[in-house]
Amino acid sequence: MKLGLFTVLYADRGIAEVVEKAVAMGIQAIELGVANYPATSHLEGLTTDRQVEKFVETLTQHHIEISALSCQGNPLHPDPAVAQRHHQGWEETVRWAERLGVNCVNVFSGCPGDQTGGTHPNWVTCAWPEEYRDLLAWQWNEKVIPYWQGATTFANHHGVDHIAFEMHPGFVVYNPYTLLKLRQAVGPSLGANVDPSHLYWQGIDPVMAIRVLCQENALFHFHAKDVLIDPYNTAVNGVLDSRSYRDIKDRAWSFCTVGSGHGAHAWAQMIYELRRGGYEGVLSIEHEDALASREEGLKHAVDLLKELVWTEPPEAAWWI
Repeated sequence: MKLGLFTVLYADRGIAEVVEKAVAMGIQAIELGVANYPATSHLEGLTTDRQVEKFVETLTQHHIEISALSCQGNPLHPDPAVAQRHHQGWEETVRWAERLGVNCVNVFSGCPGDQTGGTHPNWVTCAWPEEYRDLLAWQWNEKVIPYWQGATTFANHHGVDHIAFEMHPGFVVYNPYTLLKLRQAVGPSLGANVDPSHLYWQGIDPVMAIRVLCQENALFHFHAKDVLIDPYNTAVNGVLDSRSYRDIKDRAWSFCTVGSGHGAHAWAQMIYELRRGGYEGVLSIEHEDALASREEGLKHAVDLLKELVWTEPPEAAWWI
């Protein structure tokens, strides 16, 4: 298992500087944001084959691999202009994956609107009144499944067979149940990019989620990001919170660096379950802690994970 870095943290730095920084910290892989919500991409300036070759050479010289390309967006958006723009971002990312020999693309599932022609996504989270169930069925049958069937065919055609959904509230895939529901409808090219920070505050145990997904061979990638759940604010208002991420003192939960929300023991359990389930990929650090600087927060995450990640292959039952 390797440590990785989601490079949007350093979107304002050149890729050579990012790679040097990663190597100095003992990071062995990078995840590159390409389109849509990662507003900037380290691939934007690569317009010629020689520039791409030099980019790959830089990574190879530093023994850095690309764990995934990232394209979080909403290609199911009810505003046709937004949907088209995010769909184009998806296709651009897949083509980059083919060009770079990367077989994993991280995405959001997206969220449609409703049948009335509204211009905003409509995230359904309850089964009553009955019109919510009707809307949910329409979204899945008419929008979600058809789109991802076509998108998967496109990805497979370009050599991408791991489409990893970040289970993110606000989109139709937000927990293992909805992820596996879409996978069953579309096929085994769909899996999960597990981000514990989005699971914990929903009341999901990431260790159990990892176990279920590994049992289905549906865990493709992993984001190392933590969340701090405020016991007072949660006790008063619950975990659903639409306050600004900057309003940390009043929010029910806030993203934080690895180990600041859930300690080393919790992260050790997740890593153990990942290995037990056969995942030997990358732990891609996504730093979104508003109370920690980029440098300090990243270093804290790297230092903690280094203590927990085993680098040597196991010796099965060596004691018997």
